Amino acid sequence: MIKRPSPNFNQRPAGSTVDMLVLHYTGMPSAEDALARLCDPVAEVSAHYVIDEDGSTYLLVIEEHRAWHAGVAAWQGNTNINDRSIGIELVNPGHEFGYRSFSDVQMTTLVSLAGEIISRHSIAARNVVGHSDVAPTRKQDPGELFDWARLADQGVGLWPESDTAENLSTDFGAALEQYGYDIADLAAATTAFQRHFRPAICDGVADAETLNILQDLLNQSGH
Repeated sequence: MIKRPSPNFNQRPAGSTVDMLVLHYTGMPSAEDALARLCDPVAEVSAHYVIDEDGSTYLLVIEEHRAWHAGVAAWQGNTNINDRSIGIELVNPGHEFGYRSFSDVQMTTLVSLAGEIISRHSIAARNVVGHSDVAPTRKQDPGELFDWARLADQGVGLWPESDTAENLSTDFGAALEQYGYDIADLAAATTAFQRHFRPAICDGVADAETLNILQDLLNQSGH
């Protein structure tokens, strides 16, 4: 673990509990560019950890403090996402600078670190999310090339067990909101859901496969 303290943090509000893990990509040309920005007080953005493509891990903000990574965001009706979450940035150029798959060693490092964080804070699997899940109208990261299935197989987050469950008997938007998404822009929320759980087609259309995947996830999470 390489310590590279960022000045961009504050104290968590009294009584707040960490119950979310939010994953991002850096979306900048290089790791140094990303680290410089995350440690720049003018930028007013930070994360708790950064994982480089070679697996090197940087600690920028200790978990007891509130990092500034989620921005305007919502999950399960809560909008104070920075108050209640740990943020991990994965070095990747992102869609703007040449989006590519995440390296094997980067993912292996993430599985280990995320598993430790989840254990420390008793984070529910459904609350391991991407930036696009909590900010669907603004963000795409970590994107459709991120291997959520690998993480879930290692006990980090959820992944659908089937895409052939019975169709939802309730309204898709209401069910998506029940799972956690802000549905103020339903098409954007649907696209974010697909980007996470059905990355082959991210068109914002709630087709039968999307419906079935959502039903499966609701079943897994006790709904």
